[in-house]
This record gives sequence, C-alpha cells and structure tokens, in this order.
Amino acid sequence: MDGNGEDLISYLPDEILRLIISLLPFESAVQTSLLSSRWRALWNSALVRYGAIEGVADEVASFCNQFSELPIKHPRRLQYHFGRDDVLLASIAADDKLHLDFSTGKSEFPWQFDWELKFNNQNLSPSAFFVKYLCLKSVSYLTNDAVSLLVSNIPFLESLRITQCNGFRSLCIGSSPKLQRLTVLDCPDLRLVHIRCSKLRSFRYRGQLPRMRLESHFNLQDAMLDFRQGPGCNNLKISDFDPTLLTIKNATILTLCKSNDEALIWPSLSSLQGNFIFYNLKELWWIDYSNEGYNSNALVTFLQMCPTLERLFVTIDPKSYCTPSNATYSKNVLRQSKSKHLKLVILKGFTDHNEEISLIRQIKELVSVDPLFVSTNEQNSLESLVKIPSNHLKSESFISIRAAPHESDVSNSFSKLKDDVDQTTPKHPHMNL
Repeated sequence: MDGNGEDLISYLPDEILRLIISLLPFESAVQTSLLSSRWRALWNSALVRYGAIEGVADEVASFCNQFSELPIKHPRRLQYHFGRDDVLLASIAADDKLHLDFSTGKSEFPWQFDWELKFNNQNLSPSAFFVKYLCLKSVSYLTNDAVSLLVSNIPFLESLRITQCNGFRSLCIGSSPKLQRLTVLDCPDLRLVHIRCSKLRSFRYRGQLPRMRLESHFNLQDAMLDFRQGPGCNNLKISDFDPTLLTIKNATILTLCKSNDEALIWPSLSSLQGNFIFYNLKELWWIDYSNEGYNSNALVTFLQMCPTLERLFVTIDPKSYCTPSNATYSKNVLRQSKSKHLKLVILKGFTDHNEEISLIRQIKELVSVDPLFVSTNEQNSLESLVKIPSNHLKSESFISIRAAPHESDVSNSFSKLKDDVDQTTPKHPHMNL
C-alpha cells in the first residue's frame, strides 16, 4: 500500500502477480490464495486445451516442461478435453508431484483392461520430463494406453499412486531402478499384481486380495496389505503368498488383516517352528473382525513374533471379510522373553467391553513395560477404562484419574486426558490414505 493506504499491488497485471508468486517459497505461495478472490483465482487458474486422446501424453509432457522452465507464465493446472465428454485434470504440486485425474469424464461401462507400465531407463526421449511423484486416478480402458506412454517418459519416477480405476484387471510394473513407493487403492476389478522393481521399499494396497507375483526379492520397509474385502480370485494357495511374506519380514510399518493371517500367513509360518520373526516392526495396524464373539488368538500369536513393536493399532471392522477358520494357535510360540518396547495400544470398534478388557490383559502379559491403552470407540471410550479395577488393568496413564476424590474431578481429569490423547496420540500412517 502507498502512504494513503491504497492497495497498489491490486493494480498490477496477472503476469506480474504470477511472477511475485513464483519467487515465494511454496508454502508462502499457497497462502497467497487466502488474500482475495483474485489471488485465489491466480493460484487455481487452469490452462485449457482441446485435442484427441492420442495427444494426452504429449500435452501433459509439454505442460510439465513449460511449467518447470517458466512457472511465472504458466498455471499449475491443466484441463485437457478429449473425445466428446472426457476431461483430464492435471495439476502440479511441490516436490515434483504430478496428479492426473480422469474422473470428471462421462460415466460408462468399465471395459476391462490389463495395464503394463514400462520405464525408459536408458535412452531419454525428447518428451521425457522430470517428475518424482505421480498420482493416477480413474484411468480407464480408453485412457490406459495414453497413460502408459506417459509413464514411459518419466525415467526418474520414485513414487506411483493408482486409485479408483474401474475395469483395471491386472497390473505389471516393469523394472525400474528409481521406483521406491507403490500405492494401489480401491481398484475393484484388480486380480493380478506383477512387480519387477528391485528397489521397492513401500507397497500400500487396499482392495480385494489379488494374485501377487514378485520377480525381484526386495525388503519392504512400509507394507500395507489391507485385504479386508476378501479374496478377489478363487483357489488362492498358501504357497502363492510366500514370496509376499518374505518381502514384509523386515518391515518397520505394517498393516495386516486377521482373515488373511488365518488363511495365508499362519499356515505357512506354523511349519517354521518359531524361526520367523519380524525383528524391525515398529508400528502394526491389525484389522480384525468380531463374528459371534471376538477371538484374539490370531493377534496374540502374531504379537509374539514382533519383539520390537512400539505402537499397536487394532480396528474391529464389522464389514471385514471373515470365514470360519481351522487355524490352531499355540499360546507359547516363538519367544519366551517379554517385549520391552510397546508404548501405545489403540483399540477401535469393540462393542463388547469385556472382550476389550480381555485383550488388554493378554497384551499386558506379553510385555514387561506399561503401555498406554486408548479406546477410541464412542461406546467404550476412555471414560470406561478409568472404571477398570486396578487389579484388572494397571497403567500409570489412568492412575491419576482413578485417584480423583470427586466425580466432577474424575470427569475433568478424563476430559483433560482425552484432549491430551487426541492431540498427542499418533495415527498409523496407513489410516490417512
């Protein structure tokens, strides 16, 4: 503003304002969208193009290259109209992230397609561009060839995320020396996943259990195997899952479902007579079900294979797939010493308070420390835990509440503890996907 309080910046043309934005750190640039509707429009302005589906790859490559070279003249969003009603929404974010969203197009019958993604790791084509993180949403039978061509021109891709692709039947990821993170979420028709990336360190999957082929042996540090929807194909064999089991052995962050542990993991591990240990596991999200009474045997047995576990998240999902299990679990397996590392246990979805307390007692028998137990179910909230007799559950986290002399003090102490827990208790990394 000048000395008279007049806003001189608002008189500048859009090109100069874009130049100002381009000179700011990314976080500060984003905050300019809050100044006024005009600044918000500058930030969200989109480049609009029209063409054929065959031009998707070249148009996106050109958009990314021009933005990288001259961000002051080019917006960070692209609307590419192709066909009759189909639209690609492309956006560029910080740290070389590219999002491609085909969901705005017309809704049609999802024709099935098989998707093979190859990476051009040697000879870079003129259309190659620098992107490290790629998010693909709603790729279809009509657009998968264009996207495959696009991916082949991203030689430095480190992270790939694929979501909500209908008709997507099989995925083959070619060899890549750069790809380290692969996420596949909510693709209801996916039946086969074939991975040939030896450098992969993170694999996050949510959906029906597909057949999985792993040609290269790699050690995942981060593995999300959320197969609570059940198997996606018939006649899955235990041996089919063995290569996957080896890849998650050294994971530090893991998500598993009880039904898959019963059907695929424990039958394989039971023959190893205690030689299979998750030595590096720090955070476990266990997705369970409660069918005619909660049975904790699978979880308790699995915990005995996790001597370094620090945080345990247990979710009871009433919609989770479950089948009658014949698995027999030994109460004393794998290791005799108690864990010294467990700090936090978060329980969610329990409808029977006695079952919840029973699980807590069993977990406490496995550890030599005093972890914090938190129930996030509204019916079995933290308030119910403070009523547990001390001889049933002893935890320093609740002593101060039980020792409060008056009911109002108990309520106030509980409210304070709950607020503290809400603010400081971490979520499992996979819960935010």
